[in-house]
Amino acid sequence: MTRTAVLAIHGGAGTILRAAMDPAAEQSYHAALNDVLAAGQRVLADGGSALDAVSVAVRLLEDCPLFNAGHGAVFTSDGTHELDASIMDGRTLEAGAVCGLKRVKNPVLAARRVMEQSEHLMFAGAGAEAFAEKQGLEMADPSYFHTDARYRQWQMAREAGKALLDHDAATLAARADAEGIPHEPIDPNRKFGTVGAVALDLHGHLAAATSTGGITNKEPGRVGDTPLIGAGCYANDATCAVSTTGSGEMFMRMVAAYDVAAQMEYRGISLEAAAADVVMNKLPRIDGRGGLIAVDKHGNVALPFNTEGMYRGFARVGEAPVTAIYR
Repeated sequence: MTRTAVLAIHGGAGTILRAAMDPAAEQSYHAALNDVLAAGQRVLADGGSALDAVSVAVRLLEDCPLFNAGHGAVFTSDGTHELDASIMDGRTLEAGAVCGLKRVKNPVLAARRVMEQSEHLMFAGAGAEAFAEKQGLEMADPSYFHTDARYRQWQMAREAGKALLDHDAATLAARADAEGIPHEPIDPNRKFGTVGAVALDLHGHLAAATSTGGITNKEPGRVGDTPLIGAGCYANDATCAVSTTGSGEMFMRMVAAYDVAAQMEYRGISLEAAAADVVMNKLPRIDGRGGLIAVDKHGNVALPFNTEGMYRGFARVGEAPVTAIYR
């Protein structure tokens, strides 16, 4: 059987309004997504594993200040950064996850080391950082994660007295304007949340990885769906690989990533149908907003979302990458 390897990525879903996006900024986001896809595509074209492809893709997304993961992560209510990530190998069902990181430059690489070099599945906080450091991973001063745009966003959230999904900050800004509340303007073009990648390699194996800086002004110690296997990340060669983005608590309650695979296995439905049911039917019942990316064992790709937009793209080996933002 001839199989075409494929990689899909996302950079968050939410209130992404075309009218608020200037053409130059929009092009920069497409370019960033395209560059990440091209890098992961090269891994697959060279016969690399799905695991390697998603690791490369998410690491690059963490390094890009446009995205809320790694450099450019949002601030907690204490003015700090707490980073979460997970990764899963569909071939073995092995997985690794980290949460509450403050000094690890690339959380996704720490999650992979947990999977490959420890007997555990998840490390948290100081223990996770100590493990990453022992593994020789690059550490960073907390200031590395700072960007001025995220800082302004945090200031606005503090004034409003609430935590907000990164990609919904524009909604809060508009509400503040309407109510005459003074605030530092937030660039509506920088509304990114969780990042993630899923891939099918030439050998027929699947993998998924997800990473995030959380939600702006969250209580320290809050953990969302990103590092939770089955909620924010899942991969199984028998069905599909999934990475989610959106209102984390709702995705946790729905065990959203696993539900896609479970519906395929137990109901015998397609990837497209399963992903659409989770995102368009199940999550909205509990006010779950966001989307997911998924690829199945045949190379089919699904990118559903129930918000105004989702930063996304996919690339098949031998074909030009495709990127999109709006519906």
